[in-house]
Amino acid sequence: MPSYHHVRTSTFDVRLRLRLRLLVAIMILAQSSYTVMGFARPYSRPAAHAKNPLLKTTTISDARSANTSSRVRLSQSTNYSDRSSKRLRIKTKTMLSSIIATLLMTIKPAGAATAAAEKTKTMLSTVLAALSTTIKPAGAATAVAVAAAPSYHLTRILFLRMLAIVYIAAFSVAKFQNKGLIGDRGVAPARIVLNDCQKRQELRSARRKEWAEERKKYSQKGSRVMNKLSDSRIATLFRDKFWFRTDRADRPLPCLLWLAKDRRNLNPWLDGLANTGLLLSTIMLATGSANALLIFALWLIQRSFMSVGGVFYGYGWEPQLAELTFHAMFLVPLLSMDPFFGSKSGVFAVPTLVLWAIRFYLFKIMLGAGLIKIKSSDKKWKPGDMSTMYYFYETQPVPNPFSRQFHFMPKAWHKFEVWSNHFVELVAPFLLLLPFRKWRISGAIIEIMFQLTLITSGNLSFLNWLTIAPALLCLDDVFLTNNLSSFAQKVLIGTPMTSSFAASLKSGSMQLLHTPMPRKVISLAFFMLMAKLNVKVVQNLLAKRQLMNASFDKLRLAGTYGAFGVVAEEREELIIESAVDANGPWKEYNFNVKPGDVNRTPRWISPYHHRIDWQLWISAQTGRIERNPWMLSLLLKLLQQEKDVIGLLESDPWDGSGSSPKYIRVEKYKYSYNKRGSSPYWNRERIGKYFPYGQGVLTEAMLKDIIRGR
Repeated sequence: MPSYHHVRTSTFDVRLRLRLRLLVAIMILAQSSYTVMGFARPYSRPAAHAKNPLLKTTTISDARSANTSSRVRLSQSTNYSDRSSKRLRIKTKTMLSSIIATLLMTIKPAGAATAAAEKTKTMLSTVLAALSTTIKPAGAATAVAVAAAPSYHLTRILFLRMLAIVYIAAFSVAKFQNKGLIGDRGVAPARIVLNDCQKRQELRSARRKEWAEERKKYSQKGSRVMNKLSDSRIATLFRDKFWFRTDRADRPLPCLLWLAKDRRNLNPWLDGLANTGLLLSTIMLATGSANALLIFALWLIQRSFMSVGGVFYGYGWEPQLAELTFHAMFLVPLLSMDPFFGSKSGVFAVPTLVLWAIRFYLFKIMLGAGLIKIKSSDKKWKPGDMSTMYYFYETQPVPNPFSRQFHFMPKAWHKFEVWSNHFVELVAPFLLLLPFRKWRISGAIIEIMFQLTLITSGNLSFLNWLTIAPALLCLDDVFLTNNLSSFAQKVLIGTPMTSSFAASLKSGSMQLLHTPMPRKVISLAFFMLMAKLNVKVVQNLLAKRQLMNASFDKLRLAGTYGAFGVVAEEREELIIESAVDANGPWKEYNFNVKPGDVNRTPRWISPYHHRIDWQLWISAQTGRIERNPWMLSLLLKLLQQEKDVIGLLESDPWDGSGSSPKYIRVEKYKYSYNKRGSSPYWNRERIGKYFPYGQGVLTEAMLKDIIRGR
C-alpha cells in the first residue's frame, strides 16, 4: 500500500506535468497565430529607397538642428511593417510571464518531492527572467501601438495643394469675369441681390417686432428668461445682420459685400475679394499647409460670390467646393501652419473622423451622379441602348481639342464607356468606405483615373479637379512614398521637412501622438453635424425622384450632386448678332470657348471656366428666353457697348469700325462635328430665330421696356 508521501508526490508530479503541457500548448498556439496572421513576414524596403533624394536625411533630430520648428522625433530604428508584430510579441511574452509566475506561486511541495520541485522552480524562474528582460515598459508599448496607425500628413499636403489649384482657378475666374457678370454695370449686378435681401430682412424684422410686442401680453413667468435672451441686443443683431438676410429660398446669405458702404460701387470689393482669395490659395499651394483661419477665409470668400452670383454661380461645383472647404477647415490645425504639427516627441495624427467624413463626401458625389443617370428618363443610359457617349462628346457644354477624337471612336467603344461609367459611379464608390486599406486605395485610384479621363475629353470647369481632391485622402503616406517618383514627390508633397518625415516614416520611427481631447471633441462634433445634415441627402439618393445639385439645410453645408442625367442628341447653339441697320449686314459675337465660328478649333482651358459661355449653352437647352431672363440684360449691355461685358467676349465685332450697333437678335443653329482632319471644324445649320419671336429685331429702347415690365 503506497505511503502518504508517495501519493502526495505522485499527485504533485501529475499536476506539474499538466501545467507544463498547458504552457507548451499555449506557446505553440501563440507561435501558430503569430505565423498564420502574417505578422512574422519581414518588411522589405523598396530598392528605390536608397536613391530617393527626399530620404537623404536619416534622422529628424538632425533636421531639427537645422530647423527648430520640426515636431517629429526619431526614436529607435524599426520597420514600419514590424510594428504590429512587435505588439503581438510583447503581448505573448507578457502572457507567458504571467502563466509562469502563477506556476511558481502554486508549487509548494513537501517531503520527497522537495528536490524535484525546487529544480523545476529554478528552471521556470530562469525562463521568467529571460522573458522579463525583453518586455518593454507599458508606456513604450503604447507609443508603438499609436505609431502603427496609418499616417496622412503627406497626403494632407497633396490634398491641400489640389484644393489650392482649384481655388486659384475659381478666383482667377472671379477676378477676370465678375465685373462683367455681377459688377456695377454687369449683366446681373450684385447690388440687386443685396437690395432684395435687405428688403426681406426689413420686412421680417418688422413682423418680429410686432410679434414680440403682442407676446408680452401673454408671456408666462417661465418664459421670461428665454424672451429676454431672444430680445437681447446680440440676438437682434444676429437676426438682422445675418439670419433674416435670406434669398428667395429663405436661406441666409453669408457675404462680405454686406460690409460695403456704397452698393453702387462694388467693383473694388469684387476685385479685392478675388485678389485676397488668390493670395491665400497661392500661399496654401506653395507651403502645402494651411490652418483653420486660412481655410475659413477661403470658404467665406467663396460663399460671398455664391450669395450674389445668381445663375452664374448656380452650377453644382460651386456648393461642392464650399462643402469640401468646410470639411477641410477641420482637417488642419487651428493656428499652426506646420504640415507636421506636433510636439518634440512626435506629430499629431490627422483627424480620423474628418478623413472619413470627406470620404463619404466623395462617395455621395459619385453615387449621386450615377443614380441620377439610371433614374432619368433618358433611355440612352439604360441597358439595351447604352449610346450616351456617342452623343456626349459632341453635345457637352464646352468641348476641347480632343473631344472630336473621342466622338468618332467606334460605337462598341462608346457602349463600353457607358458600362464603365456606371461601374465607376455606382460600384466603385463603395470601395471608398471599406475599412480595408488596399480596397480603399483601389477605389480612390479608380475615381482619380476617371476624373483624369474627363479632363482630357472636355472642359468641365474645375469640377473634375475638385473631385480628385477628396479621393487623395484615401491614400496614405506609405502609399505616396512607395509609389511616387523622386521628382513627383518633390513637386507634389515637397516641403522643407518632408525629407526628414519621409525618412522617419520609412525607418518606422515616426511617432504619432495621441490627439488632444479638445481636438477629439471638435472632430466628433463636426462628424455628428455632417452625419445629421447628410440624412436628407441619403434619403434623396434613395428617392425615386432624385433632386440634382440641391441642399437641404439653410447654410448649405451639405448637399446632393449629380450631372448629365439627360444628354442631348443634337447640339444647338445660340448665336447673337447685331447690326447698324435693321436690314443688315449682321455681325456675330464670338465668345471665348463656346462654338460659334465653324473654322475655330476648341481650346483646352480646364480648370479655368468661362461662365457666360456655359450659361448660353444652358439657355439653348432650356427653351424660350422667358426661362433665361438674364439674356435680356446681356443683349442690352452689348448694344450699349458696356466695357466690362464686352470683356467677356473673345472680340468685339464693332471694335475699330467707327460705329455702334443699333439692332440685335439671337439666332439658333444646329452644330455637328466635321470628319476628323476635315475643314471646317464644325458643320452648322440654321434652325430659326430664338429671340425676338417672328421677324422682328430688338433695339435698346425695346429691351429697356421689356426689362422694366418684368
